[in-house]
Amino acid sequence: MSGIWTEQHIPDQHGRVAIVTGANTGLGFETARMLAERGAEVVLAVRDVEKGKQAAGRITGDVSVQALDLTSLDSIRSAAADVRAAHQRIDLLINNAGVMYTPKRTTADGFELQFGTNHLGHFALTGLLLDRLLPVPGSRVVTVSSTGHRIRAAIHLDDLQWERSYSRAAAYGQSKLANLMFTYDLQRRLAPHGTTVAVAAHPGVSDTELTRNTPAVVRAPVSLLAPLLTQKAEMGALPTLRAATDPAVLGGQYYGPGGRGEIRGYPKPVTSSGDSYDQAVQQRLWTVSEELTGVTFPLRADGTASARQLAGHTGGPVQG
Repeated sequence: MSGIWTEQHIPDQHGRVAIVTGANTGLGFETARMLAERGAEVVLAVRDVEKGKQAAGRITGDVSVQALDLTSLDSIRSAAADVRAAHQRIDLLINNAGVMYTPKRTTADGFELQFGTNHLGHFALTGLLLDRLLPVPGSRVVTVSSTGHRIRAAIHLDDLQWERSYSRAAAYGQSKLANLMFTYDLQRRLAPHGTTVAVAAHPGVSDTELTRNTPAVVRAPVSLLAPLLTQKAEMGALPTLRAATDPAVLGGQYYGPGGRGEIRGYPKPVTSSGDSYDQAVQQRLWTVSEELTGVTFPLRADGTASARQLAGHTGGPVQG
């Protein structure tokens, strides 16, 4: 295979069921579209059902819409129950939805909005659907992170909800770092089962609605330089699609654009920040996430291969 991985490399997806969160627009829409065009049965899990239906109407293939508000644990539980009733198996769970640089707000359950949506919402959804993935050989959980996981990013276990102070950028960075830590810890827990793998991806700098909350002083110059600094959503979705479908993918890997600075380009395996590989913090974050969401995974924390080994393509992780 060529070193350039494109949409044309997506294998046939007939017979596979894919759940894509935030699939009515941007990266999620493009991810869902390409999977459906390759034959997958795709569920668009979206907060706005009407927009989801409009998106489904623009996709060729077997597509349905599921209401899902990641800012509400009640909605997440309801959506998971609906998906479980409709599907006895799930091949792909793609945790794509997210918010970025929002003003200080909380979810329906009192979580800081970015951490609650980007991490805790997807943590809960994954835990509630995992038993539909575990029996399926080659099934995958793909969680979308960001280069923002390196920017002012740390897991503030003493103030996860930013009650003492608030920074839009730092809160976003924490949520995206949490996405990676969740993926790496999940992979360790999945490894003994030998069927499902956890993989992460990031889109580089893509031209989507995610940046709508970026402060105007930043957004204005970026808009002028957009042709040089960003890529279209269909390119930004390729790392997620490669993580989800490339037969050579290993559990615990992280995919992003292959260009300079991982800003643009075709997808390749990349390495995340040193902080993201801290297993002690990963495990503490996992425990806190179970406590906050009330969702307990049917997995033990006894895997052997480290995420850092997987990023370097060593060790013996399970292939999906």
